[in-house]
Amino acid sequence: MSKNEHAAPKTARPRRRQWLLGLAFVVVVAGLGSAAYYFLHGRWFESTEDAYVNGNVIQITPQTAGTVVNIHADNNGRVKAGQVLAELDPSDARVALEQAEANLGRTVRQVRGLYANVGGLRAEVASRRTMLERAQADFERRKGLAATGAIPAEELAHAREALTAAESALAASDQQLASSHAMVDNTALFTHPEVKASAAALRRAYLDYARSRLLAPADGYVAQRSVQIGQRVQPGAPLMAVVPLDQLWVDANFKETQLRHMRIGQPVTLRADLYGGEVTYHGKVNGLGIGTGSAFSLLPAQNATGNWIKIVQRVPVRIALDPQELAEHPLRIGLSMHAEVDMHERVGPVLAQAASDRPLFSTDVYARQLDEAGQLVARIIEANTGKAEAVKVRQADAAGKSS
Repeated sequence: MSKNEHAAPKTARPRRRQWLLGLAFVVVVAGLGSAAYYFLHGRWFESTEDAYVNGNVIQITPQTAGTVVNIHADNNGRVKAGQVLAELDPSDARVALEQAEANLGRTVRQVRGLYANVGGLRAEVASRRTMLERAQADFERRKGLAATGAIPAEELAHAREALTAAESALAASDQQLASSHAMVDNTALFTHPEVKASAAALRRAYLDYARSRLLAPADGYVAQRSVQIGQRVQPGAPLMAVVPLDQLWVDANFKETQLRHMRIGQPVTLRADLYGGEVTYHGKVNGLGIGTGSAFSLLPAQNATGNWIKIVQRVPVRIALDPQELAEHPLRIGLSMHAEVDMHERVGPVLAQAASDRPLFSTDVYARQLDEAGQLVARIIEANTGKAEAVKVRQADAAGKSS
């Protein structure tokens, strides 16, 4: 064996040792770096790619049956709150409305007649009472004359009959007055039960007529339009949907092991696959799910079997988005998101602590229809009575809404 052959293994051993030491150094440095990253940054953040944009999908459904005659909106079109989306044939509703208007006018006039009858019967009762007093005085006078023989007994008998007839006539008039007074007692014209019933029927007919036009409850964009011209629709049938893109949020599905320090109100950084890393959204944790996704699925898992395998569950966490950022970079329902929660602040609650004292979402579109119905009732009462009674009707409607 030559001298060079003995030198080669001796040279390779130090080189191998250097490589191993270098590798060990890299592993140690990587471990220290990972530990430093975790303790300084990683343990304060939890992230997930299992996050999606969600929002309100307002189903547009008819409240009355009818045939579609007009469609004013199509998929992806922009609509405003109160805008007409579709129209049903209003012919039947219009006829019913005219009948209700005529019925209210007739009822108002009939009730006015009841009040007038009460006044007339009061005057009749007063007249009957005067006649009774006259017959009473005449009978007393003839009774004295009959005692002295100045008049025959037959004349006294006629006076007694006239007194009895006057008493009966007064009793009959009193009965008629009581009966008529019971029809209007403790009521005004606009609060009379007959008028209120006819007014309610008119409001119902007007609402049926107004609901032949389907309105957009909120600003948004049309989606899932399925209605067609000439289609006969029934109440509750979905015709299309309106999606308000300013009312979106993100549902991020975190593993149950990631929720230990997650609290309501913690800031969240989000990125959408739609915009990539160019756009960053800033939101806040709005609520942690009350159950896992599998618990509320259509077919919940049945774990009471012998072949059970533990699977880490995911809990949906709702994240509220910044409205200004959402307006600058609009999102769509169903888009994928990356969410990272900053958990430096851990003082917030895990569950909501107070119930909301106001509506989270609302619309006044349908209240306007009832206002219009009330104005129509007031106009008909004014046309059949006078402006003073119509003003009272409007005041009563306003008081009912405020209460």
